[in-house]
Amino acid sequence: MEARDTDLKKDLDATLQTRRELGEEYESALVDSFLEKVDQRIDGAVERRVRRQFAEQQMVAARDARSPGATDSWGERFGFGIVSLVLAIPLSAIGAGTAHLPGLIVSWVGIVGVNVVQAARSHPGLFGMRRRSSKDGDWAE
Repeated sequence: MEARDTDLKKDLDATLQTRRELGEEYESALVDSFLEKVDQRIDGAVERRVRRQFAEQQMVAARDARSPGATDSWGERFGFGIVSLVLAIPLSAIGAGTAHLPGLIVSWVGIVGVNVVQAARSHPGLFGMRRRSSKDGDWAE
């Protein structure tokens, strides 16, 4: 920032020196020329800041899009539930047919376990699990 300030100071000194050499009749043109340089520097600084903020917003949006919960749609969750129920019928029959009640219980514990893991993956805060905050990198409840 200081380099730009010294450049601007040099431009102002040069403008004042030129005014002294050329006289008052060119004062208006010299002031306009100097103000145009100042405007260009301000425009450049504003443009750099806007680009930086835009890039930061894009990075935040990209991070949020890659988070596990952001890609899970309602259709994906619904489909997982339907497939789980459809597979529960033959798994229940196999478990009950081979090991009776304990086999049926084991098959349903497996089915419920798979669904709990899917729910915890889709919604990290659902079961009180901690998740990583995307804003500051700290762990959040």
